[in-house]
Amino acid sequence: MTDFPWLTVLIALPAVGALLVGLLPRENESLAKRAALGISLVEAVLAIVMTTAFKVGGDRFQFTEKYWWIKQFGVHWAVGVDGVALVLVLLSVILVPLVIIASWDEAGRSGGTDAAPPKRSAKIYFALILALEAMMVGVFAATDVFLFYVFFEAMLIPVYFIIGSYGGPQRSYAAVKFLLYSLFGGLLMLVAVVWLYPLSQEKLGHGTFMFEELNKMHVDGMTAKWLFLGFFVAFAIKAPMVPVHTWLPDAAAQSPAGALVLVVGVLDKVGTYGMLRFCLELFPGAAKWATPVVLAFAVVSIVYGAVLAIGQVDLKRLVAYTSVSHFGFIVLGIFAMTSQGQSGATLYMVNHGFSTGALFLLVGFMISRRNSARIDAFGGVQKVAPVLAGTFLVAGLSGLSLPGLSTFVSELMVLIGTFSRHRLPAVLAASGIVLAAIYILWTYQRTMGGPAREEVKGMPDLSLREKVAVAPIIAIIVAMGLFPQPVLKAINPSVKEGLARVEVHDPAPKITGNVAENGARP
Repeated sequence: MTDFPWLTVLIALPAVGALLVGLLPRENESLAKRAALGISLVEAVLAIVMTTAFKVGGDRFQFTEKYWWIKQFGVHWAVGVDGVALVLVLLSVILVPLVIIASWDEAGRSGGTDAAPPKRSAKIYFALILALEAMMVGVFAATDVFLFYVFFEAMLIPVYFIIGSYGGPQRSYAAVKFLLYSLFGGLLMLVAVVWLYPLSQEKLGHGTFMFEELNKMHVDGMTAKWLFLGFFVAFAIKAPMVPVHTWLPDAAAQSPAGALVLVVGVLDKVGTYGMLRFCLELFPGAAKWATPVVLAFAVVSIVYGAVLAIGQVDLKRLVAYTSVSHFGFIVLGIFAMTSQGQSGATLYMVNHGFSTGALFLLVGFMISRRNSARIDAFGGVQKVAPVLAGTFLVAGLSGLSLPGLSTFVSELMVLIGTFSRHRLPAVLAASGIVLAAIYILWTYQRTMGGPAREEVKGMPDLSLREKVAVAPIIAIIVAMGLFPQPVLKAINPSVKEGLARVEVHDPAPKITGNVAENGARP
């Protein structure tokens, strides 16, 4: 099984599927939907089968493939996954078919609160979703840094057209803002990527972009710091971190809810994945140099995102700002430089993808019923749509890290892992838990609680299709909260190898003087 080109197939299948769906007759949208769903389900099954062949404790990168692409410049088609990349690939392929099901009837008309007719047909929407899936798998699987950059930039294309063609009344502004922010970060990253080639010639004797070869290269001084910044700024924009986060609320307010699940649930993880994979391992000295500043910005993101979420009147903007806060936790765990913090951060990426994905889907269902994203357009929903209210509550409680739900374990690991090395940032970050309780519970109270508003009394509950889209995510949220060990078992070896490259070790536990001097008492 390991000799089969799993990752190339997982990249090619949705890419070819996107082309085929896009070429179907415009008037046969039903066939386009069924084809897109079928392709995404096959993709998910193949990824799960591949996962069963992953050997925990084996080689770090598995299912590897390496072929020359641009030989003159040392560029390869090189793919492979370690435990961290594997769980993010699984996150991607599980969410895509659920997004397609959720968008079955709403594709092209769920982006804004006002009627904004789509610029393109529904079949193009589903083709763009499949194209985005191919890019997402590719960016997590690439083990050639130049190939990673290609996928990193290529992801912008389907997202730009999804927002710009199927979003709300200000979709053009949101799409262009997203594109400009991303292109600015990508330009900085391109300079750093190109710089790596002559540097590898000098350090290794041959030019290369292969991650494992670059990992053996020792880069220090100002060169390492500039390269680190080139990568880090691009990833911070993608993540997004304060102060380069402002594209996200605008994109969230104007995007179709289904596409938002992938933009925030998966696409933004490329930023934090890139920090963990490239910033720390390729430039360990520069990463240590930048750690105090990065931790400060992570704490600011946690508090700032949560405070702004509390003050929102638009549901999609509210969830977007909660994500800014959550990404602060993920970055905090990554730069805590402890195995517990980084394993928690990686687990947080997965858990956030599902909990926020569920929230965006449910918000999309609510908007489609009221044609409004304003919180004050709702009230008393739990009386007329109890299933919708119940699933919203579970997803929201996961977002505030309630014990027994998925995000609790990852957030606790991040805080404990950070506290063992950086106490003040951990203590300040803990305030985000209190703020999360405020914005989630208050939002639930205002939208779901109280007497049903006159305009809400006729609101239907979740349909069978909507239940099928949301139920698997709720099940995963509960399962991951009760038993996260299988995911952590895959993540931990990769995290430890990464920390070894950075040459840091977990802080030794402090022993009290009496025990140190007299030994443990029986």
